[in-house]
Amino acid sequence: MFDNNVFKKNSCKNIEENGEIIGYELQTLITYYRGIPLSMLEFIKVAVDGQEESPEAIQISIDQKDWFTLDEATTVTSYKWEYGEPLYVRVLKPGGLEKGEHQVALTVATRTAYIPVPLVGVKERAVTI
Repeated sequence: MFDNNVFKKNSCKNIEENGEIIGYELQTLITYYRGIPLSMLEFIKVAVDGQEESPEAIQISIDQKDWFTLDEATTVTSYKWEYGEPLYVRVLKPGGLEKGEHQVALTVATRTAYIPVPLVGVKERAVTI
C-alpha cells in the first residue's frame, strides 16, 4: 500500500563535503500512518545495480544535521520520524555513484504499535547521476 513512499522519486544524488564526493543520499517516507522514534527502525538496506551496500556505510537523519549509523539508531528515542516527513538515507562511499544510470533498491523495515511483525517496504528505481 505504501511502497511508493519507500524511495522518494528524484531524491537520489551524490553528496559532497569539503569539495569531495563522500557518498550518495536518498529519501524515504514512512510506510505507516503515524510517526515512530528512530529506535523502531528494524533495518534499512540499499542496493545499487544488484550489489547490496554494507550496513556500516549507511547513516540516517531526520534533519540533515544529526546523523546516526543504523546501530546508533537502535537507541535513538528522542528523534521521531513523522508521517509525511522524509528520512534521509546516506551511504558513505568515496566518489559516490558513477555518472550514468543505476538501479537503486531501498528496503525499509519498521516496528510499529499493534503489529507484531515489522512492516517491510521495498522500492527500486532507475536513477541517473
